[in-house]
Amino acid sequence: MQIFLPVRPWTNFRLCDKIPLKERGSIMFALLEDILYTFTDFLTGYTALTLCLFAVMDERGWQRLKKLPVLLFAPLTVTFISLTLYAAIPEAAFFRYCINSCFNLLACALWARWAWRTGFWWAFAAVCMAGVFQVAASTLSWMLLKVIPLDRFGQFLASEAVFWAAVLTITALLHLLRFGSRFRLLRENESGCRMALLLFALESSMEMLLLMQNGIREEYLIAYYLLVITTAGLITGLVTYLAQRLDAARQVEAQRSIIAQQQLYEQDLESIRREVRSFRHDYKNLLAGLSEQANEGELDKLRAALAELDAGFDRRIGEKIQASAQLGNVRIPQVRSLLLSKLTGMGEKGIDSRLEILYPVETLGMDPWDFTRCLGILLDNAIEAALDVKTPWVETVLLAQEGRLFLRISNPYTGTIEPAKIWGEGFSTKGKGRGLGLSSYQRILAEYENTASSTSWAGGIFVQELTVEGRP
Repeated sequence: MQIFLPVRPWTNFRLCDKIPLKERGSIMFALLEDILYTFTDFLTGYTALTLCLFAVMDERGWQRLKKLPVLLFAPLTVTFISLTLYAAIPEAAFFRYCINSCFNLLACALWARWAWRTGFWWAFAAVCMAGVFQVAASTLSWMLLKVIPLDRFGQFLASEAVFWAAVLTITALLHLLRFGSRFRLLRENESGCRMALLLFALESSMEMLLLMQNGIREEYLIAYYLLVITTAGLITGLVTYLAQRLDAARQVEAQRSIIAQQQLYEQDLESIRREVRSFRHDYKNLLAGLSEQANEGELDKLRAALAELDAGFDRRIGEKIQASAQLGNVRIPQVRSLLLSKLTGMGEKGIDSRLEILYPVETLGMDPWDFTRCLGILLDNAIEAALDVKTPWVETVLLAQEGRLFLRISNPYTGTIEPAKIWGEGFSTKGKGRGLGLSSYQRILAEYENTASSTSWAGGIFVQELTVEGRP
């Protein structure tokens, strides 16, 4: 992933001790010039790789630009490694190139893992994907060093101009084709390790094409350029195809889920209908008893009986009708299906579910699938914690008003909370390896600047809140 310029063969710096003082100054100046060229070369490569990485990761904001200065340590380090290896083993050019490339990929992957708060394998996969585009741009510009009859500085400027034109064109096309959103589908559904190894192999093939150009004759340059462009296009097409297959499978699964949840909804309505028929059957007997109490002047008993009748109606029918009406306010199929599924599951587990959706929810301000994943994570955590108390309950409030969406999920919790660990990977109050995804929840929200989340715990009640402001 470099656009290396040739470094002068100072294979043993100790030879400077045997060089006359008059020549030693010019040699040291040339050495400093080589160091500057090498560092500039690596810095250019890292900058281009970062631009491609932002496009691959579908970066929508600027908050990660504040973390870029940390990445400057990478080109400084690899410059030192490159010059040291050159001084130690000047003949092993291929070995030195592989060491430098692996270091660059690893350094960028560690930075991406920190900047995007994602797993290492997916950070490495994203860097390898960005490396494919960066190496393709390097290949198109590096041949100018051979075919343009200019001095070293002129070749450097010409290759830099072509390199940056290629990089900017590639990143613009990636944004235009929404490649980042397709790559995000892979991040959500595929194994990070498997995808990282695949993309590392593909990136390595592009690196080999870059090295092969040293033996390409000028009459085959056009064919070689076409081969490089075709290879980069095929790799991009492969990733896009995999993402589209996963998206199609996810949509089919979502349709099946919606159909299944619709059947549950119909069963719930049928249950309400049966309860109404049963209540109507007992209605005449209830009225006869109330009439007898009224004739005897037993007003206190009459009031108590009416109150019990009202409570029984709410318990048997009213709560179900209210829950169905609340769900009807959710106009997003994915969210409505998830809520219905969780409410049904809570009923089967003996958890009192309280749902409040007063106004129609028609827009979310973020990707519906991302919001559904966040909602599912919070509900799963609330259900698990509620089961530890004698009277379990989970309250869900979803409020859409004035372009803002507010979500609040609360549940009883009798344990203790460690704020420093709650967002850690795999954290769970049930023990090691039982984490339900709060770290994933934070990673999803990190993609949206228009979201804000909060967590509170007081009086034995654990509360999770999420606010989404308008469009992302």
